[in-house]
Amino acid sequence: MSDEATATHGAWTPDGEVPPPAPKVSEDAVITMLKTVFDPEIPVDIYELGLIYAVEIEDDGRVKVEMTLTTPSCPSAQELPSQVEESVRMVPGVTDVQVEVVWDPPWDQGRMSEDARLAMNMF
Repeated sequence: MSDEATATHGAWTPDGEVPPPAPKVSEDAVITMLKTVFDPEIPVDIYELGLIYAVEIEDDGRVKVEMTLTTPSCPSAQELPSQVEESVRMVPGVTDVQVEVVWDPPWDQGRMSEDARLAMNMF
């Protein structure tokens, strides 16, 4: 079968057509989606606030996000991790999302981006 025919009709095995490989998950796309999540009490997204500590993307589309909250008693402690999970699931190629809330190192204002500090008048 020619490459053109494969591209038009897909690959075939005795079990049937082979689905095309899932698109590779873009770290930029994950960060863009993380920037859509806001702490309801703060007019700055959680990424610029410095609440995202790590994003790990596996080749099979699994994404792990380590995040923290501004304080352990944060009123949004239940909703923010689920909002993060929902937003990252919308990225093309993501097959699974695990969000882990960590407390070490503790969050402080030094983790905020310059844009976040400006938005909150914290110079």
